[in-house]
Amino acid sequence: MARWGHIRAVATVGLAAFLLPLAPVRAEPGYIPLVRDYVEKRIRPIVETPLVLKAIAEQNAKFGNVSEMDLRVLDETYRSEVDQHHLQMVKLLLDKSISHYLKAEQDASQGVLIEFFVTDSHGLNVGQSTITADFWQGDEEKYLQTFANGSREIFIDRAERNESTQNLETQASFVVMDEENRPIGVAIITIAIDAL
Repeated sequence: MARWGHIRAVATVGLAAFLLPLAPVRAEPGYIPLVRDYVEKRIRPIVETPLVLKAIAEQNAKFGNVSEMDLRVLDETYRSEVDQHHLQMVKLLLDKSISHYLKAEQDASQGVLIEFFVTDSHGLNVGQSTITADFWQGDEEKYLQTFANGSREIFIDRAERNESTQNLETQASFVVMDEENRPIGVAIITIAIDAL
């Protein structure tokens, strides 16, 4: 008799666990699948081109084993130039053929892409379509959630309304792989969700 009571209790607990999940299932925001699909179909093919891969590989070779202190100095120099409108580093970056390529792709996006840039393995900008706020992304979620933790997933940040344009915007990033399927950098885009 005790055995049947035990079986009945186990069956009841199992049925309850099946019918009443312990953790509530949270749906992802509606823009996430749209952004993920856009990145997979439109952005990844743009990034996986010889021009982009070669530019990232060259910068990885150039900066090799750069220290975090040097990364911070480079970033502070860049930010200072942007703040003071002395755009020497910015001009060098924007004059690169990879930056012209990313700018052309941004212009062809019909308002979807607000910003498009790629980094090297340290998170330093290699090419950019516009002037970015900083030069080193290695201490930010776009890098930490992708390259730094070895993720192959697309990281999509929380959407926010841009005060000046009133566009709903999000940033998406993913690890760039070379021809041998090794991680070499990160591609980052800012998307106007309303334009998708």
